[in-house]
Amino acid sequence: MTTALITRPQSRTRRVRAAALTTRDRRELRLARALVWPALIVSIVITQVPFLVTIYYSLQRWNLQRPGDQAFVGLDNYVRVLGNPAFLESLTATVVITGGSVLFSVLLGLLLAVLLDRKFIGQGIARTLLITPFLMMPAAAALVWKWSMLDSNVGMVNWALSLVGIPPVAWNTDLPVVTIIMVLTWQFTPFMMLIILAGLQSQDPSTLEAAAVDGAGPLRSFVFMTLPHLRTYIELAVLLGTIMLLQVFDPIAIMTRGTGGTKTLPYLLYERAFIGLEIGEAAAYGVLTVILTIIVATIALRLLFKIFRNEGAR
Repeated sequence: MTTALITRPQSRTRRVRAAALTTRDRRELRLARALVWPALIVSIVITQVPFLVTIYYSLQRWNLQRPGDQAFVGLDNYVRVLGNPAFLESLTATVVITGGSVLFSVLLGLLLAVLLDRKFIGQGIARTLLITPFLMMPAAAALVWKWSMLDSNVGMVNWALSLVGIPPVAWNTDLPVVTIIMVLTWQFTPFMMLIILAGLQSQDPSTLEAAAVDGAGPLRSFVFMTLPHLRTYIELAVLLGTIMLLQVFDPIAIMTRGTGGTKTLPYLLYERAFIGLEIGEAAAYGVLTVILTIIVATIALRLLFKIFRNEGAR
């Protein structure tokens, strides 16, 4: 009986402590939410309110040359946009330029990541220099490539080609799609490299050592062990790179002005809004571009959360 009397107060004490701990946790949770709310409100005001305004404009007939002719037209702008051959051409250009840039960026990023994963003198300096292209402003990078690198008269690329007897190439006019892909590949390869390098450095060295003991050479170990390990990192790099490359505007506006099959959706939006002055139609292009980006971003975020869950379970 004495034992029962002692046990009951102890169990009651544990319940009180558990209730007190729960109350404290709830208080901390409320405080954490309160601290997040200002940033969340600012994010909504900066991103969602302009998007809602864009949707409203996309339902209007509004040309800046006829300001008094503004009226609600429903989905007419979307019907006009989807039926316009320029939209399909622009969508094709977006897929070709984005896909080509992502593909070459991943391949070069994988190669550079493998090289940087080795220990050598000046590794830190080499890593810093390789990251530099991604840190440059897109407009500045486009100007450097247009005049210093690819100019038909004084460009360094044509000078190097002349050394082996190849005549000068007018890159911006003769090969505009190749030019844009080249510039974007140069600029986004460091981004892919950093993600893949993180994957390489997360691989357990003992696995590769065991494979070497079993007689697997460097090539077989890389193909059958390292590449499967890098799969999630490469997928993440591809998806995040695609999201950023879908919004590229500066190189196209500066180097080709949308000619030669380089008129992507962002540039077509700019053209309709600031050259054609069709605000309603440009807003419809913007909404469709945002929807396309959201689809890709959703896939990327799901993959990102999957990687975090897998890493946390290890």
